[in-house]
Amino acid sequence: MIPFFGNVIGGTTRPGVDGARLTSVDPVTGEPWAEAADSGAADVDDACAAAVEAFRGWRRTTPRDRMDALLAAADLLAAHADELAALEVRDTGKPRLVVDTDEIPPTLDHVRFFAGAARMLEGRAVGEYEEGLTSGVRREPVGVCGAITPWNYPFMMAAWKWAPAIAAGNTMVLKPSELTPASTVRTAELLAGVLPPGVLNVVCGGPRAGAALAAHPSVAQVSLTGSIRAGRAVAAAAADRLARTHLELGGNAPAVVFADADLVAAAEGIAAGAYLNAGQDCTAAARVLVHREVAPAFVAALVAAAEQTVAGGPELPDAAHGPLISAEHLARVEGLLDRLPARAAVVTGGKRLPRPGWFLPGTVVVGVEQQDEIVQTEIFGPVVTVQVFGAEDEALTLANGVDHGLTASVWTTDHARAMRFLRDLDFGAVSVNTHAPMAAEMPHGGFGSSGYGKDLGSYGLEDYTRLKHVAQAF
Repeated sequence: MIPFFGNVIGGTTRPGVDGARLTSVDPVTGEPWAEAADSGAADVDDACAAAVEAFRGWRRTTPRDRMDALLAAADLLAAHADELAALEVRDTGKPRLVVDTDEIPPTLDHVRFFAGAARMLEGRAVGEYEEGLTSGVRREPVGVCGAITPWNYPFMMAAWKWAPAIAAGNTMVLKPSELTPASTVRTAELLAGVLPPGVLNVVCGGPRAGAALAAHPSVAQVSLTGSIRAGRAVAAAAADRLARTHLELGGNAPAVVFADADLVAAAEGIAAGAYLNAGQDCTAAARVLVHREVAPAFVAALVAAAEQTVAGGPELPDAAHGPLISAEHLARVEGLLDRLPARAAVVTGGKRLPRPGWFLPGTVVVGVEQQDEIVQTEIFGPVVTVQVFGAEDEALTLANGVDHGLTASVWTTDHARAMRFLRDLDFGAVSVNTHAPMAAEMPHGGFGSSGYGKDLGSYGLEDYTRLKHVAQAF
């Protein structure tokens, strides 16, 4: 029999009310490996009721109490890191070494950061801002938070939601992607040993569970990491009751390469940022903009870097990335390549690997222009497009000329130019001579169609709080 992952409500694992189930498929083999509850509105009702009850006590805990709980949570998850990594590999197909080094440890660090940040929330000093009146600010939890997380980093993205929400004194109902529920369910089961019942609840399922959670009257704030389409649906559902939303809706990141850059270092850095997680990353370096003077040399270096990037399953110790998440997603990426205009060309990659599973090697496409579908679309696969530019202003126009605004990078040795691009690139995170670095202390979130709100950092914690002016006459 294959494993079953149920809902975790009030600290107890249970099947869905109506018994419906979804099948989890291993992207490496294309074969079913597990089942999970396919929850509906009744399950969301139960989870929200548990979260409402738990909030009455959790909101009154001290920051130190919440810090202690989150540190204990991080320690417990660390003790089960091998089990959690194995579940993540089965659900996503990622190389085990990548999960062990690049995902589990940083996620635990993020949880520990929020444990400490719980004791450092800021507000204006208490004082007499009007005569005869002492005023101050209370920063309070918002209440029950709903969260909907994606399939590309299931363990990490879940922690980016539950850790700051709980650190701020909220309770949570979290729905993981129906494609990758395993590590999130197991996390909630483990944390039932260190958190009061109902503080963290997980409801598995597809669109009907997500829609019920976004529209639930008990949910004060909904946080989503997902597509623009999903973000619009969540925002619309929350708008009916004026609930708060926190939306991280992906990216279409440019990497701007000037003629004075170290071309080999730029190519290797961009390839690493593009093919990480098979390009299924909202920060992926999907659009290269390179000065025409060095375009041929840079493309040759980028092709070499792409061809040195190994795509393979967990059985390959040197694999840099695994498969795409599903047959449907692979077909979507292949469709973008199939519909390239005649002037464009795939210079390496572009064809699925002749093996089971949904593998696509690192791919480089040249000859594209700004209006092309593949340039304007978030590819979310191991594909990099290359455009050329002449003047600095042209590079900036091309870089900013998409709907998304999550992250961008510029590659140059000219300090003044770097500072201009740090200012003028219209993205939530911009880096120079590296692509999309992250730290627990730094905010992650975008502009435009990439949504609003911040994950990570003290700003991410503040997004799960509300401000209250309190005053007393004397």
